[in-house]
Amino acid sequence: MKAKFPAALAAVLVHEGGYSNHPSDPGGATMWGVTQRVYDNYRKSQGKKPQPVKQINSAERDAIYRNLYWSPIKGDKLPAGIDYVVFDGAVNSGISQAVRWVQRALGNAYNGAVDGVMGELTVKAIQAVNDHDALIAKILDRRLAFLKALRTWKTFGKGWGNRVAQVKKIGQAWASGSVGPAPVFVADMDAKAYLVDAKTAPGKGPADAAQGGGVVSTVVAQATEQLTPLTNIDFVAKAVAALTIAGVVIFLGGFAYRYWSKRKEAELRDALDLPSSAVPA
Repeated sequence: MKAKFPAALAAVLVHEGGYSNHPSDPGGATMWGVTQRVYDNYRKSQGKKPQPVKQINSAERDAIYRNLYWSPIKGDKLPAGIDYVVFDGAVNSGISQAVRWVQRALGNAYNGAVDGVMGELTVKAIQAVNDHDALIAKILDRRLAFLKALRTWKTFGKGWGNRVAQVKKIGQAWASGSVGPAPVFVADMDAKAYLVDAKTAPGKGPADAAQGGGVVSTVVAQATEQLTPLTNIDFVAKAVAALTIAGVVIFLGGFAYRYWSKRKEAELRDALDLPSSAVPA
């Protein structure tokens, strides 16, 4: 089966459902997957006055999907199945994010920048891939990792996970020329998944407090220093020994925490497809 726009749009629309306005959804008021902001911009580009997105008609909806999502990802140039997978991701999380998943999933087959732009270099790299099933799986692995790195995962995770699983089955079926399973709407799968809702990296405060200059380490060091001259007194000697051990434990704990926090930050950076300087803190 050759997916292309009509078939891909039909599947996406099932996953997007009808009207929604969940307080935790960064997309806000949305109809058929089109947010109020996107609809306002579209109406303005057509020289029309803004109106509630709930009043959008099917012609406007289809034009928005084709011009603002399908064309930017160059859907007509992508292999069947892959076109739908990228399209669905672009609608749910934005074009740039969806393209980054593809660029990362291509691995060594793509030697360009991970910039979120579906340029000719990215298109050619996709077209050169022989195993479309494997590429679809890798793209959706990246997508799922991104979704799990959002604060809103705890609210929408079940729906998003279901959506990704369905997109994988449908995309791989279409890539092999099969009709594939029909998409099914599940609650919360339509919530927008944007980078703005990314989890924050663990703070380094506890490690700093335990390792040089922190309040905790400073207090222990000062107490040890003040008691040291009195170590000829038995209970003071024991106290100094205890403080010394406590200082070592706190220092090692701080070291372990710093290692853990750096690892978590790296994992978050990878899941969000961000350079280290851009990880939310």
